[in-house]
Amino acid sequence: MTKTRAAVLISGRGSNLRALIEACKAQDFPAEIVLVVSNVLGAEGLAHADSAAIPTRTVDHKGFASREAFDAALSEVLDEARVELLCNAGFMRLHTEGFVRHWWNRHLNIHPSLLPAFPGLHTHARVLEGGAKISGCTVHFVRPQMDTGPIVAQAAIPVLPGDTEDSLAARVLAAEHRLYPHALRLVASGAVRVEGESVVGLSRVRDQAALFSPPLNEGL
Repeated sequence: MTKTRAAVLISGRGSNLRALIEACKAQDFPAEIVLVVSNVLGAEGLAHADSAAIPTRTVDHKGFASREAFDAALSEVLDEARVELLCNAGFMRLHTEGFVRHWWNRHLNIHPSLLPAFPGLHTHARVLEGGAKISGCTVHFVRPQMDTGPIVAQAAIPVLPGDTEDSLAARVLAAEHRLYPHALRLVASGAVRVEGESVVGLSRVRDQAALFSPPLNEGL
């Protein structure tokens, strides 16, 4: 089978990268990771790519005079690798509108809440402060505004009595590691697509049934 050429952007430990690498090892998985790029020299997550013999590049944002210059260099690296689909996995940089437009509907991000609720930083603290009973994670297509864009998939996680930021974060992260490969499979296989600002393709009943964790049904 012809696999979609994917790249992953990271800034840190790369735990979601590791989950994506493991998923892509399956022969029937519709994507292959052809490049991992970090904006941080020596980022821990690069070791996951090295262990899997995946090429890596570091494009240090500190070496550029502007966000536009950094994004232009980043996009050049991705284009040289003939990347077709881009996945942010703990990439701690906001993209410029030009970069987002270049990768329009070919660029995924994962966020640790049920968007559109709780976008931005310090998510778990705000979930607890707000008294929410359910949290979770979201994979969505990237748009110029932070943590917006058509939603591909979500996983819901209950907020338990006595939860702390750390305990909630750990359970959400475990769901992320299952949700991101699920969402990448949907997009790379063509099972879903963007129409306007909505993701369509699967039966909404079947799709929604797959989004609550546990379990995530990757057999859709």
